[in-house]
Order: sequence, then C-alpha cells, then structure tokens
Amino acid sequence: MKFSLDQLHMFIQAVQSGSFSAAARKLGKTQSTISVAIANLETDLGVELFDRSSRSPVLTVAGQKMLLQAEAVLERCLTLEAHADCLSEVVEPSLSIAIETPYSTVTPVLREFEQEFPYVDLIIRHPVYGDVSELVAKGEAVLGIAFSQPGYAKGLEFQQLGKLIMLHVCHPQHPLAQLETVTFDDLHVYRRLAFSAHADKLTSSEYLRSTQLWQAESYLALLELVCAGLGWATLPRQLIQRELNNGELIELQISAYPNTDWQIGVDLLWSRQRRMGKAERWLKERLQRNKVFELDRKGHPTTL
Repeated sequence: MKFSLDQLHMFIQAVQSGSFSAAARKLGKTQSTISVAIANLETDLGVELFDRSSRSPVLTVAGQKMLLQAEAVLERCLTLEAHADCLSEVVEPSLSIAIETPYSTVTPVLREFEQEFPYVDLIIRHPVYGDVSELVAKGEAVLGIAFSQPGYAKGLEFQQLGKLIMLHVCHPQHPLAQLETVTFDDLHVYRRLAFSAHADKLTSSEYLRSTQLWQAESYLALLELVCAGLGWATLPRQLIQRELNNGELIELQISAYPNTDWQIGVDLLWSRQRRMGKAERWLKERLQRNKVFELDRKGHPTTL
C-alpha cells in the first residue's frame, strides 16, 4: 500500500476543517506537514484531490469520491482497533444496570447477554427516588433504561430506544370507573398515585394535577395501591395487561384525547466520562439496537 492511514486522516481533517491551516491546528501539526501529506497522497493515488487555484483549496470531483472511500477505510480501521481492544481486555466480573420500565422490554437482550457472558454477574438496580439518571450519574449503575425526561445531567448521554403506552387506570369500584368518559377536572377531584420521578415531568403530565397526591418509588408499588382502590394512577400498559384482562383494573377513557394513546419514549442512559469494560460495552451496543415498542389501539407499532 503506497499511502498511509495518517495521510487519509489529514485529508479528511482538511476537508472537515475547511483549510490546511485549520486542519494543522486541529491535529497539532504544522501547515506544511498537512500540505506535504496531502500532496504525497495525491501522488500515491494518482488523483488530484484539491483544486488549489483559489485562496482556499476546494475538493475536486475526484476528491469528493475519494473522501467517501477514505472515510470508509478509517471507519473500518477504528472498528478493527475496537475489536482488538475487546479481545485483549479481561472481562469485568459484574456490572450494574438500572431499569424503571417493564422488564419485558429488555429481557431478550439479557438472555443474549447471559449466553455471551455467562460468568459476569448482573446487578439490576432500583432507581433512587424513581430516578434512574441519578444512579447512572453517580456511577452506581453503568447503564440506565428509563422513561424519557425533558433533561438529563450534563455528564449523561442518551439514546431513545422506542416508545411505550401509558394508561390512566383505577379499581373497578372507584368512582372514576363509573364514568363513561373522564375529564381532567374529574381526575383532579380524586387522589392521584404517581411515580416519584415522573409526577410532573412526563409529557402532558401538567394536566394530571390533583388535590391529593401520593407518590411511590416503583411502578409495582403503585400497582398495589391502585388495586387496593386508593386512587387512580398512570402506569405502563405492558406492566398491567394481566390486571386489565382480569378486570382488576379499569382503563379511564380521557375525553381530551379519545382516539389517541399516550406514548412515552424509553431512553438508554450512560455516562460520558466512564470508560466501559468489555461486557458493559457489549450490553450498551446491543441495547442500542433493541427496538422498544408495542402495538397501539389501531394495531400500529409505537416505534417504526
């Protein structure tokens, strides 16, 4: 091979930076080093990459095509390095993940994880005061899976995995269950049972005010309270499907959106600063490819 990866890197950086001098500053090199490297690359490839007739070099048509190839080559090289790093690492003995969504959304991935890393202990953490992001930000969990929040701590990264449906429900003997349709004013009269982290943060939750409010740090605790007839609550449909089918809970038909499901995003969270181990990195990448969805009332998936 006549050319080097360094030459490709400097070529790509020159394009991204807009000039040879800007690329030099970005890479901590001299402008002449960048110019010579790109000139040698043009000689090695037998292709003129830049038109230098103007003040700032401009990509030629051939240069534009070579740029795509150069980016692909560097990407493959980075992937090769990452795989080599994984193979050279010792697998961590355990890892922790915080989950607040119904576990059915990630169970298939955990089954694959068990097959890939049978000797790595998995610790599933319960959110502190219902806040998965806090556990991840403090380093008490490597990864977090949570319903989307309007904002996260500065040091956190996130990716939305999909959407799930939330339902407003109550016990069959609750006064709200006797109404054919329920207004927000009807909800405000009775005790609301709310998940601590989401009491006022989920989209449209500002409409769910109530003169009485009880909060719990888990959806399972809320489910028990609702089934006991102590108030109404908003719960993930996947979590309460059995209770709905058995008639233990009644879905409230909200008049404000009679034909619309309340869909909430599900996010994967991780820390920007943390350097992940082999098993942690594998689980993160596999979760990122895991599409979280369910079918809405019209039979359409909530995530495309």
